Amino acid sequence: MNEKKQIKVLISGGGTGGHIFPALAIARAIQAKMPNAEFLFVGAKGKMEMEKVPEAGYSIKGLWISGFQRKLSLQNLIFPIKLISSLWKARKIINDFNPDIAIGVGGFASGPTLKMAANAGIPCLIQEQNSYPGITNKLLANQVQKICVAYEGMEKYFPKEKLLLTGNPIRKQVIEIEGKREEALQFFGLQKGKKTILIIGGSLGAQSINNALIHNFEEWTKLNAQVIWQTGKTGIGQAKQVKNKYIHAAIHAHTFIKRMDLAYAAADLIISRAGAIAISEISAVGKPVIFIPYPYAAEDHQTKNAQNLVDKNAALMIADKEVKEELLPLVKKTISQTIALGNMAKEIKKMSIINADEIIANEVLKLIG
Repeated sequence: MNEKKQIKVLISGGGTGGHIFPALAIARAIQAKMPNAEFLFVGAKGKMEMEKVPEAGYSIKGLWISGFQRKLSLQNLIFPIKLISSLWKARKIINDFNPDIAIGVGGFASGPTLKMAANAGIPCLIQEQNSYPGITNKLLANQVQKICVAYEGMEKYFPKEKLLLTGNPIRKQVIEIEGKREEALQFFGLQKGKKTILIIGGSLGAQSINNALIHNFEEWTKLNAQVIWQTGKTGIGQAKQVKNKYIHAAIHAHTFIKRMDLAYAAADLIISRAGAIAISEISAVGKPVIFIPYPYAAEDHQTKNAQNLVDKNAALMIADKEVKEELLPLVKKTISQTIALGNMAKEIKKMSIINADEIIANEVLKLIG
């Protein structure tokens, strides 16, 4: 390919960090290979991509689109109007921008955008982060040239000849943990020689996981381990309240952890939701993990994501409704089993693909090529 040719890349999708961060990682990987590439993102108005994408230095346009509710709702009555409006606007964006390729990462906006791009004869690629695909990507499967997936066995849902196993694009700075343990212990004010448990409920925290700690807080303080606990904004108040009663407890509550690399470096055991990107990051750093899938994720895909690893002895899992009763006993049992922790870490590490963004970028350039 002629390095001087300016390529135009349209990337669509969002709604959650699980869609947005892979989209940004793909854009950066393409940019590293084609520095003069021009990018335009298409998202859903009012969703977090409208803020996160400009923060990362890229242009974005918004569609008036939202999901179809599974229960009876007034929103469903205006869904057809939103869909027609979004298809019309997506076509206008495509005509104006004239991209060489369209990439969909899942989420509401990628449906209308990729549909209109395919209709216009533009090469299309979609990236599916989960082991159970979202409805948007399922609908687009027959209209795109390439489907990049993070799990084996996806021919159950997609045409086999279009599939490419790439893994999920993840933030490189988050998984670079080599040689950072000392720094991590200092950063979080932790003791050397003591096992560390990292509890993360996603960027917003997880109410059920927070409640499981608060409910049994005295018992958690008796663990022969220290805890880094990301509570999210809604959980920090209660966490501080209960922590004040046990002022010397080795449980450190944080609203949000900015240095995830150091949190991963410190951790001997992780307790986490089972979003696709969380799984990809934990696999990349090779840490033993107890997954507590978010039960209201579309098509219960977090449970399916986690089950995929449990079946390979690469993780443990507790259902969200059982977390209050079962989490502490499982942590007590697991944290002392050094050999079992090591085996779990070894198995989950086997699942990791750390250069997914580059593999997808190469595929994009081939499709344009």
